[in-house]
Amino acid sequence: LPAPSNISSWWNFGSLLGICLMVQILTGLFLAMHYTSDTTTAFSSVTHICRDVNYGWLVRYMHANGASMFFICLFLHVGRGMYYGSYTFLETWNIGVILLFTVMATAFMGYVLPWGQMSFWGATVITNLLSAIPYIGTTLVEWIWGGFSVDKATLTRFFAFHFILPFIITALVIVHLLFLHETGSNNPTGLNSDADKIPFHPYYTIKDILGILIMILLLMTLVLFFPDLLGDPDNYTPANPLNTPPHIKPEWYFLFAYAILRSIPNKLGGVLALILSILILALLPFLHTSKQRT
Repeated sequence: LPAPSNISSWWNFGSLLGICLMVQILTGLFLAMHYTSDTTTAFSSVTHICRDVNYGWLVRYMHANGASMFFICLFLHVGRGMYYGSYTFLETWNIGVILLFTVMATAFMGYVLPWGQMSFWGATVITNLLSAIPYIGTTLVEWIWGGFSVDKATLTRFFAFHFILPFIITALVIVHLLFLHETGSNNPTGLNSDADKIPFHPYYTIKDILGILIMILLLMTLVLFFPDLLGDPDNYTPANPLNTPPHIKPEWYFLFAYAILRSIPNKLGGVLALILSILILALLPFLHTSKQRT
């Protein structure tokens, strides 16, 4: 597929996200071989992976920090789309918004699996938000929990969903790319660039490879030198339903959502504002009034 000759490095994040997804699925698969989704053994199975499994520590930290790289690339990819008006490709954009929701759901459920203090209390706080839904809220929360609190049933189903969702994400990514191939890439000028196209290979394959190498360098620097930089120390304490940590806060990539929830005193209002803060992306194409894209 011919590509515009002037697309900048901001167009690299799509391929980087593809690599992130592959890294996460691969490391996740190896973690799943040793993980047990049972409240009594989940925490110790993660300890076992880190201490006893050959290079288990490496796989575990690549997976945990890989999620952070995923979100860095994701936010930049979405930001690029907003700034350069890529949302005028309706289908590609809407699949992208669905992908954003799915990745966030997957990341949230993954954070619960190690069954540390933040895992348990994070799951408790977030699932409880659904109780704000009128009439069916409480029933819905108990249905998701599979009981009357976050417990064995919750952990098992979160593991099942966390395992299956990345494959659904992969399918959605393929659809995302199929729609992109219908239109071709947008470019920084926002103007039709039919007169100025170059072949994707070798020009953008080599550019993508360079981007991927830089990202892997950053990820491995994080993994090998600062593995706990982005994590919460409380998650090294096994989950204890009788002891609430003083500060329950999510991973950095959910802090925007946390801030929205905290800033609105009403529970339902907070939940609605949170959902709308992401759903507003789907409205962008309809709010675009300019004749130019950028």
